Amino acid sequence: MAEANDAEAEAPAPKKKSKLIIIVVAAVVLLVAAGAGAFLLFKNSKSADDAEADAEGDVVEVKRDKKSDAPPVYVKLEMFTTNLAMENPGEQQAAQYIQIVVELKVDEAPDGELLKQYMPEIRNGILRLLSSKKPSDLTSTQGKDTLAEEIRNAVNGITNPSAKKNVKAKGPVAAVLFSSFIIQ
Repeated sequence: MAEANDAEAEAPAPKKKSKLIIIVVAAVVLLVAAGAGAFLLFKNSKSADDAEADAEGDVVEVKRDKKSDAPPVYVKLEMFTTNLAMENPGEQQAAQYIQIVVELKVDEAPDGELLKQYMPEIRNGILRLLSSKKPSDLTSTQGKDTLAEEIRNAVNGITNPSAKKNVKAKGPVAAVLFSSFIIQ
């Protein structure tokens, strides 16, 4: 009898193992089929998009130059604190001040080094520009954007003296960013 019980105990074990193996194999086959289907679907949809673009004549190849592949470089200037121009010069008013931190965005590190060579002139130009502004000129977003554009043109004009005044000067500075902007 003991032998009969042992034989019964061994018989169900192979059935469980064979079911487990069949389930694992089926799952692997299903995953491989799903992966192949997804690959073909994405490959065909991209080819169809390319064929449509070719048929319409809208294919535009974008060639990236070395400058656009590199991340931009930011040159952080020291904090500026200066008086603002009076709103109404004839009236007695409390003086208002501006305190800002400016960061200049350039495309390449050598451009950042170029800015450092001109830093005294750049700081002087920015301070003079800030002190000519009235508080009401700088409170709106548009006023801040205008100031950023004026700073960009001033800095590019300093680093590229051949550029004409009051014209969008070409130079190393691509954008001016304010990391702090306080009017008091």
